[in-house]
Amino acid sequence: MEYQYTKQFRQGLVEWFNEEKRDLPWRHTKEPYKIWVSEVMLQQTRVDTVIPYYNRFLEKYPTAESLAYAPQEELLKMWEGLGYYSRARNLQAGVKEVVETYNGVVPDNRPDISKLKGVGPYTAGAILSIAYGKPEHAVDGNVMRVLSRVLNIDADIAFPKTKKIFEDAVMMLIDPENTSSFNQGLMELGALICTPTSPKCLLCPVRDYCTAFQEGNPASLPVKTKKTKSKNIDFDVFVVRDREGRFLLEKRPEEGLLANMWQFPMVERQGETLKTLAQNYQLTVDLFSVPVLKFMHVFSHLTWQVESHLVDLIAVSQLPDNARFFSKAEIAELPMPVPMLKIWDKLK
Repeated sequence: MEYQYTKQFRQGLVEWFNEEKRDLPWRHTKEPYKIWVSEVMLQQTRVDTVIPYYNRFLEKYPTAESLAYAPQEELLKMWEGLGYYSRARNLQAGVKEVVETYNGVVPDNRPDISKLKGVGPYTAGAILSIAYGKPEHAVDGNVMRVLSRVLNIDADIAFPKTKKIFEDAVMMLIDPENTSSFNQGLMELGALICTPTSPKCLLCPVRDYCTAFQEGNPASLPVKTKKTKSKNIDFDVFVVRDREGRFLLEKRPEEGLLANMWQFPMVERQGETLKTLAQNYQLTVDLFSVPVLKFMHVFSHLTWQVESHLVDLIAVSQLPDNARFFSKAEIAELPMPVPMLKIWDKLK
Protein backbone atom coordinates (compact mmCIF):
# COMPACT_ATOMS: atom_id res chain seq x y z
CA MET A 1 0.00 0.00 0.00
CA GLU A 2 1.46 3.36 -1.04
CA TYR A 3 0.27 6.87 -0.31
CA GLN A 4 1.93 9.96 -1.74
CA TYR A 5 0.68 12.43 0.87
CA THR A 6 1.90 10.68 4.06
CA LYS A 7 3.92 13.62 5.36
CA GLN A 8 1.20 16.20 4.66
CA PHE A 9 -1.50 13.97 6.12
CA ARG A 10 0.48 13.44 9.34
CA GLN A 11 1.18 17.12 9.79
CA GLY A 12 -2.37 18.26 9.05
CA LEU A 13 -3.92 15.68 11.39
CA VAL A 14 -1.54 16.21 14.32
CA GLU A 15 -1.73 20.01 14.15
CA TRP A 16 -5.53 19.91 13.98
CA PHE A 17 -5.78 17.55 16.95
CA ASN A 18 -3.41 19.57 19.12
CA GLU A 19 -5.39 22.74 18.41
CA GLU A 20 -8.97 21.44 18.36
CA LYS A 21 -9.07 18.37 20.63
CA ARG A 22 -11.82 18.14 23.22
CA ASP A 23 -10.84 18.71 26.83
CA LEU A 24 -11.39 15.22 28.25
CA PRO A 25 -10.16 14.02 31.67
CA TRP A 26 -8.06 11.13 30.31
CA ARG A 27 -6.18 13.57 28.12
CA HIS A 28 -4.61 15.10 31.21
CA THR A 29 -2.54 12.01 31.99
CA LYS A 30 0.05 9.73 30.42
CA GLU A 31 -0.27 7.13 33.17
CA PRO A 32 -0.84 3.76 31.45
CA TYR A 33 -3.29 2.46 34.07
CA LYS A 34 -5.53 5.52 33.72
CA ILE A 35 -5.37 5.41 29.91
CA TRP A 36 -6.33 1.73 30.12
CA VAL A 37 -9.38 2.50 32.26
CA SER A 38 -10.55 5.19 29.85
CA GLU A 39 -10.13 3.01 26.77
CA VAL A 40 -12.10 0.14 28.32
CA MET A 41 -14.91 2.48 29.39
CA LEU A 42 -15.07 4.09 25.96
CA GLN A 43 -15.69 0.78 24.19
CA GLN A 44 -19.24 0.99 22.76
CA THR A 45 -20.08 3.88 25.10
CA ARG A 46 -20.49 7.60 24.41
CA VAL A 47 -17.83 10.02 25.65
CA ASP A 48 -20.34 12.17 27.57
CA THR A 49 -21.58 9.08 29.39
CA VAL A 50 -18.07 7.91 30.30
CA ILE A 51 -16.73 11.16 31.81
CA PRO A 52 -18.50 11.03 35.22
CA TYR A 53 -17.92 7.28 35.51
CA TYR A 54 -14.21 7.71 34.73
CA ASN A 55 -13.79 10.43 37.36
CA ARG A 56 -15.66 8.47 40.05
CA PHE A 57 -13.84 5.27 39.18
CA LEU A 58 -10.38 6.78 39.57
CA GLU A 59 -11.37 8.46 42.81
CA LYS A 60 -12.30 5.00 44.11
CA TYR A 61 -9.43 3.11 42.44
CA PRO A 62 -6.58 5.60 41.84
CA THR A 63 -3.94 2.89 41.35
CA ALA A 64 -3.69 -0.52 39.76
CA GLU A 65 -3.25 -2.06 43.20
CA SER A 66 -6.48 -0.52 44.53
CA LEU A 67 -8.48 -1.99 41.64
CA ALA A 68 -6.76 -5.38 41.55
CA TYR A 69 -8.10 -6.53 44.91
CA ALA A 70 -11.41 -4.65 45.07
CA PRO A 71 -14.46 -6.84 45.86
CA GLN A 72 -16.15 -7.70 42.57
CA GLU A 73 -19.60 -6.73 43.82
CA GLU A 74 -18.24 -3.29 44.74
CA LEU A 75 -16.59 -3.01 41.31
CA LEU A 76 -19.82 -3.91 39.50
CA LYS A 77 -21.68 -1.34 41.57
CA MET A 78 -19.16 1.31 40.46
CA TRP A 79 -19.72 0.21 36.85
CA GLU A 80 -23.50 0.08 37.21
CA GLY A 81 -25.24 1.75 34.28
CA LEU A 82 -22.26 1.61 31.89
CA GLY A 83 -23.29 -1.81 30.56
CA TYR A 84 -21.13 -4.53 29.03
CA TYR A 85 -20.09 -5.59 32.52
CA SER A 86 -17.59 -8.15 31.27
CA ARG A 87 -15.41 -5.12 30.52
CA ALA A 88 -15.15 -4.36 34.24
CA ARG A 89 -14.39 -7.96 35.18
CA ASN A 90 -11.76 -8.31 32.45
CA LEU A 91 -10.20 -4.97 33.37
CA GLN A 92 -9.83 -6.04 36.98
CA ALA A 93 -8.38 -9.41 35.96
CA GLY A 94 -5.88 -7.75 33.63
CA VAL A 95 -4.87 -5.16 36.22
CA LYS A 96 -4.38 -7.92 38.79
CA GLU A 97 -2.00 -9.65 36.34
CA VAL A 98 -0.04 -6.39 36.03
CA VAL A 99 0.23 -6.07 39.82
CA GLU A 100 1.26 -9.68 40.39
CA THR A 101 3.41 -10.31 37.31
CA TYR A 102 4.81 -6.89 36.40
CA ASN A 103 5.04 -5.22 39.84
CA GLY A 104 2.22 -2.85 38.97
CA VAL A 105 3.85 -1.52 35.78
CA VAL A 106 1.77 -1.92 32.62
CA PRO A 107 3.95 -3.58 29.93
CA ASP A 108 5.31 -1.21 27.29
CA ASN A 109 5.39 -3.69 24.40
CA ARG A 110 2.65 -5.34 22.36
CA PRO A 111 3.55 -9.03 23.00
CA ASP A 112 3.37 -8.67 26.80
CA ILE A 113 0.48 -6.22 27.05
CA SER A 114 -1.57 -8.37 24.66
CA LYS A 115 -1.36 -11.31 27.07
CA LEU A 116 -3.35 -9.40 29.69
CA LYS A 117 -6.98 -10.34 30.18
CA GLY A 118 -9.31 -8.20 28.10
CA VAL A 119 -6.57 -6.35 26.21
CA GLY A 120 -7.16 -6.74 22.48
CA PRO A 121 -5.21 -5.21 19.58
CA TYR A 122 -6.98 -1.84 19.84
CA THR A 123 -6.60 -1.37 23.59
CA ALA A 124 -2.97 -2.49 23.43
CA GLY A 125 -2.20 0.00 20.67
CA ALA A 126 -4.01 2.84 22.42
CA ILE A 127 -2.08 2.36 25.67
CA LEU A 128 1.27 1.91 23.91
CA SER A 129 0.87 4.95 21.65
CA ILE A 130 -0.82 7.35 24.10
CA ALA A 131 0.95 6.44 27.35
CA TYR A 132 4.31 5.23 26.05
CA GLY A 133 4.64 7.08 22.73
CA LYS A 134 5.20 3.86 20.80
CA PRO A 135 4.34 3.85 17.07
CA GLU A 136 1.60 1.22 17.32
CA HIS A 137 -1.75 0.96 15.55
CA ALA A 138 -5.01 1.45 17.48
CA VAL A 139 -7.82 0.73 15.04
CA ASP A 140 -11.44 1.29 16.06
CA GLY A 141 -14.55 2.10 14.03
CA ASN A 142 -13.66 5.78 13.75
CA VAL A 143 -10.19 4.98 12.41
CA MET A 144 -11.53 2.52 9.84
CA ARG A 145 -14.07 5.05 8.64
CA VAL A 146 -11.49 7.83 8.25
CA LEU A 147 -8.90 5.71 6.49
CA SER A 148 -11.41 3.95 4.25
CA ARG A 149 -12.20 7.40 2.87
CA VAL A 150 -8.69 8.84 2.82
CA LEU A 151 -7.17 5.78 1.14
CA ASN A 152 -10.29 4.61 -0.74
CA ILE A 153 -10.34 1.21 0.96
CA ASP A 154 -13.50 -0.66 -0.05
CA ALA A 155 -12.96 -3.82 2.01
CA ASP A 156 -16.02 -4.74 4.10
CA ILE A 157 -15.34 -3.64 7.70
CA ALA A 158 -18.00 -6.05 9.00
CA PHE A 159 -15.46 -8.87 8.55
CA PRO A 160 -12.84 -9.20 11.32
CA LYS A 161 -10.07 -10.04 8.82
CA THR A 162 -10.48 -6.58 7.26
CA LYS A 163 -9.04 -4.91 10.37
CA LYS A 164 -5.55 -6.10 9.37
CA ILE A 165 -5.75 -3.88 6.26
CA PHE A 166 -6.39 -0.83 8.43
CA GLU A 167 -3.75 -1.79 10.99
CA ASP A 168 -1.21 -1.92 8.16
CA ALA A 169 -2.48 1.44 6.88
CA VAL A 170 -1.98 3.07 10.29
CA MET A 171 1.56 1.68 10.53
CA MET A 172 2.29 3.15 7.10
CA LEU A 173 0.94 6.59 8.02
CA ILE A 174 1.67 6.97 11.74
CA ASP A 175 3.84 9.86 12.86
CA PRO A 176 6.62 8.23 14.94
CA GLU A 177 7.35 11.53 16.69
CA ASN A 178 3.71 12.19 17.64
CA THR A 179 2.10 8.79 18.08
CA SER A 180 -0.37 9.90 20.75
CA SER A 181 -1.65 12.90 18.83
CA PHE A 182 -1.73 10.93 15.58
CA ASN A 183 -3.80 8.01 16.86
CA GLN A 184 -6.07 10.17 18.97
CA GLY A 185 -6.38 12.55 16.03
CA LEU A 186 -7.70 9.76 13.80
CA MET A 187 -10.26 8.83 16.45
CA GLU A 188 -11.24 12.45 17.08
CA LEU A 189 -11.58 13.16 13.37
CA GLY A 190 -13.92 10.20 13.00
CA ALA A 191 -15.97 11.22 16.03
CA LEU A 192 -16.36 14.93 15.17
CA ILE A 193 -15.79 15.51 11.45
CA CYS A 194 -15.60 12.30 9.40
CA THR A 195 -18.91 11.01 10.75
CA PRO A 196 -20.84 8.00 9.40
CA THR A 197 -23.44 10.14 7.62
CA SER A 198 -23.09 13.71 6.34
CA PRO A 199 -19.33 14.04 6.98
CA LYS A 200 -18.25 17.66 7.51
CA CYS A 201 -15.67 17.60 4.74
CA LEU A 202 -15.34 21.39 4.49
CA LEU A 203 -14.11 21.45 8.11
CA CYS A 204 -11.72 18.52 7.65
CA PRO A 205 -8.02 19.36 8.11
CA VAL A 206 -6.92 16.59 5.71
CA ARG A 207 -9.57 16.81 3.00
CA ASP A 208 -6.91 17.81 0.42
CA TYR A 209 -5.34 14.37 0.92
CA CYS A 210 -8.61 12.40 1.03
CA THR A 211 -9.30 10.25 -2.03
CA ALA A 212 -13.03 9.93 -1.34
CA PHE A 213 -13.41 13.71 -0.99
CA GLN A 214 -11.60 14.29 -4.26
CA GLU A 215 -13.87 11.76 -5.96
CA GLY A 216 -16.97 13.27 -4.37
CA ASN A 217 -18.29 10.18 -2.60
CA PRO A 218 -17.05 10.10 1.03
CA ALA A 219 -20.41 8.97 2.47
CA SER A 220 -20.27 5.78 0.35
CA LEU A 221 -17.43 4.48 2.52
CA PRO A 222 -16.76 2.46 4.55
CA VAL A 223 -18.39 -0.64 3.12
CA LYS A 224 -20.24 -2.51 5.86
CA THR A 225 -22.75 -5.31 5.47
CA LYS A 226 -25.66 -5.31 7.91
CA LYS A 227 -25.60 -7.52 10.98
CA THR A 228 -28.05 -10.35 11.33
CA LYS A 229 -31.22 -9.43 13.19
CA SER A 230 -30.96 -9.68 16.96
CA LYS A 231 -32.98 -12.26 18.90
CA ASN A 232 -36.11 -11.14 20.78
CA ILE A 233 -37.06 -12.68 24.14
CA ASP A 234 -40.20 -11.80 26.11
CA PHE A 235 -39.81 -11.76 29.90
CA ASP A 236 -42.10 -11.19 32.85
CA VAL A 237 -40.14 -9.70 35.75
CA PHE A 238 -41.68 -10.12 39.20
CA VAL A 239 -40.89 -7.77 42.08
CA VAL A 240 -41.86 -9.97 45.02
CA ARG A 241 -42.46 -8.01 48.25
CA ASP A 242 -42.67 -9.67 51.65
CA ARG A 243 -44.60 -8.44 54.69
CA GLU A 244 -41.54 -6.66 56.06
CA GLY A 245 -41.19 -4.55 52.93
CA ARG A 246 -38.23 -6.49 51.60
CA PHE A 247 -37.85 -7.57 47.98
CA LEU A 248 -36.71 -10.82 46.39
CA LEU A 249 -33.59 -10.69 44.22
CA GLU A 250 -31.49 -13.38 42.62
CA LYS A 251 -27.85 -13.34 41.57
CA ARG A 252 -27.14 -14.16 37.93
CA PRO A 253 -24.61 -16.90 37.06
CA GLU A 254 -20.86 -16.23 37.26
CA GLU A 255 -20.51 -16.55 33.48
CA GLY A 256 -22.43 -15.09 30.57
CA LEU A 257 -24.62 -12.03 30.10
CA LEU A 258 -24.69 -9.67 33.12
CA ALA A 259 -22.67 -12.16 35.18
CA ASN A 260 -22.87 -11.79 38.97
CA MET A 261 -25.41 -8.96 38.76
CA TRP A 262 -28.54 -8.96 40.94
CA GLN A 263 -32.00 -8.96 39.41
CA PHE A 264 -35.65 -9.41 40.23
CA PRO A 265 -36.81 -12.92 39.21
CA MET A 266 -37.38 -13.21 35.47
CA VAL A 267 -39.57 -15.78 33.74
CA GLU A 268 -39.62 -16.17 29.97
CA ARG A 269 -43.18 -15.48 28.86
CA GLN A 270 -44.59 -18.91 28.09
CA GLY A 271 -47.85 -19.94 29.71
CA GLU A 272 -48.78 -18.74 33.21
CA THR A 273 -45.58 -17.09 34.31
CA LEU A 274 -46.76 -16.23 37.84
CA LYS A 275 -47.34 -19.92 38.56
CA THR A 276 -43.92 -20.71 37.10
CA LEU A 277 -42.40 -18.13 39.43
CA ALA A 278 -44.13 -19.70 42.44
CA GLN A 279 -42.90 -23.18 41.48
CA ASN A 280 -39.32 -22.12 40.72
CA TYR A 281 -38.89 -20.26 44.01
CA GLN A 282 -41.22 -22.35 46.21
CA LEU A 283 -43.34 -19.31 46.97
CA THR A 284 -46.97 -18.72 47.73
CA VAL A 285 -47.91 -15.34 46.30
CA ASP A 286 -50.99 -13.19 45.91
CA LEU A 287 -52.28 -14.00 42.41
CA PHE A 288 -53.24 -10.34 41.99
CA SER A 289 -50.18 -8.55 40.57
CA VAL A 290 -49.77 -4.82 39.94
CA PRO A 291 -48.21 -3.74 36.60
CA VAL A 292 -45.07 -1.67 37.16
CA LEU A 293 -43.34 -0.94 33.86
CA LYS A 294 -43.32 -2.27 30.31
CA PHE A 295 -40.29 -1.58 28.12
CA MET A 296 -37.76 -2.89 25.62
CA HIS A 297 -34.05 -3.24 26.42
CA VAL A 298 -31.60 -3.75 23.55
CA PHE A 299 -28.29 -5.58 23.92
CA SER A 300 -25.79 -5.94 21.09
CA HIS A 301 -27.06 -9.41 20.15
CA LEU A 302 -30.55 -9.67 21.61
CA THR A 303 -33.55 -7.65 22.76
CA TRP A 304 -35.54 -8.12 25.94
CA GLN A 305 -39.25 -7.27 25.83
CA VAL A 306 -39.97 -6.76 29.53
CA GLU A 307 -43.21 -6.53 31.48
CA SER A 308 -42.71 -6.07 35.22
CA HIS A 309 -45.16 -6.72 38.02
CA LEU A 310 -45.33 -6.10 41.77
CA VAL A 311 -46.39 -9.23 43.67
CA ASP A 312 -47.02 -9.68 47.40
CA LEU A 313 -45.60 -12.73 49.15
CA ILE A 314 -47.84 -14.91 51.30
CA ALA A 315 -45.37 -17.65 52.25
CA VAL A 316 -42.02 -19.11 51.21
CA SER A 317 -40.69 -22.65 51.65
CA GLN A 318 -37.03 -22.65 50.61
CA LEU A 319 -35.40 -20.20 48.23
CA PRO A 320 -32.68 -21.21 45.76
CA ASP A 321 -29.12 -20.59 46.97
CA ASN A 322 -28.69 -17.60 44.66
CA ALA A 323 -31.83 -15.76 45.90
CA ARG A 324 -32.82 -13.84 49.04
CA PHE A 325 -34.91 -10.94 50.27
CA PHE A 326 -33.27 -7.50 50.65
CA SER A 327 -34.33 -4.26 52.27
CA LYS A 328 -34.40 -1.04 50.23
CA ALA A 329 -31.16 0.10 51.86
CA GLU A 330 -29.46 -3.18 50.98
CA ILE A 331 -30.68 -3.03 47.38
CA ALA A 332 -29.05 0.39 47.01
CA GLU A 333 -25.65 -1.27 47.56
CA LEU A 334 -26.15 -4.12 45.06
CA PRO A 335 -24.96 -4.01 41.44
CA MET A 336 -28.02 -4.27 39.20
CA PRO A 337 -28.30 -4.16 35.39
CA VAL A 338 -30.03 -1.22 33.72
CA PRO A 339 -33.35 -3.05 33.04
CA MET A 340 -33.69 -3.80 36.76
CA LEU A 341 -32.73 -0.24 37.71
CA LYS A 342 -35.53 1.05 35.46
CA ILE A 343 -38.05 -1.11 37.31
CA TRP A 344 -36.64 -0.23 40.74
CA ASP A 345 -36.62 3.52 39.98
CA LYS A 346 -40.25 3.31 38.89
CA LEU A 347 -41.20 1.52 42.10
CA LYS A 348 -39.31 3.94 44.33
